[in-house]
Amino acid sequence: MSIPASHRPAREWLLLVIALLIVAGVITPLWQIMGSPESRDELAARWTPERLGRLLLGFEQVLCYVCAVWAILILQSRYREVLRQRRAFGLELLPTEEGARILPEDARPLARKVEQVTAGRPFVLANMIRLGLGKFAISKSATDVAEVVRNQADVELSRLITGMSTVHYLAWAIPAIGFVGTVRGLGGAFGANDPDIAEFTRQAKDQLKIAFDCTLVALVLSLGLMYFVHMVQRAEETLVTDAQQYCQEHLLLRLYDPAAEHAGV
Repeated sequence: MSIPASHRPAREWLLLVIALLIVAGVITPLWQIMGSPESRDELAARWTPERLGRLLLGFEQVLCYVCAVWAILILQSRYREVLRQRRAFGLELLPTEEGARILPEDARPLARKVEQVTAGRPFVLANMIRLGLGKFAISKSATDVAEVVRNQADVELSRLITGMSTVHYLAWAIPAIGFVGTVRGLGGAFGANDPDIAEFTRQAKDQLKIAFDCTLVALVLSLGLMYFVHMVQRAEETLVTDAQQYCQEHLLLRLYDPAAEHAGV
């Protein structure tokens, strides 16, 4: 049985590796030429374990980690659901023999077969087929079935988009929390009022580090999370598209439409 598959995208991970190699091949010699040993030693001395701890373990940073992990767990659950949904393409839901036709009187038995094969488990593909067969049994019109399948695909896609609302909120909340930490750090820097200039400068620098650390961590987490959001959304949209293609090949093109047959005579 042929399983529908969308056009394969470019091998993005391979292209990413090639891009990294190209950039590394250009940057590494320049860095070795222009970067003095003193500057490299300075960089290593600046990022001590204590400095990294302040960068990564602030209050706002921890809140960002909670939001990111929560969102990733939701995305993992949704991606596993996409994999489960794809198992429906391997089930014998419709006749796939060459030249097979579906008559109006075959629609209800096929719909019952779909329910039996799926054993009541919710599948996007099975639901589209079941609704299409139900419409064909009543109207006996392939055009009506195509409209039902298209409308159901829109409904499934809208449901998937709505289900991502929490993840989108978390992806927005992470940079917002980082901005809160930034404001807190800037407020502390400008609010330092120690009469000793050296102590004032030290306090202001510490607060500014808090501000910029929060921003840096939040933006990095947000960039990573948005990539995973994009990947899961694409997997879900591809699932619906492949389900439509399956219905097109194995349902719509095999329907025997008496009205269309008589009109063509």
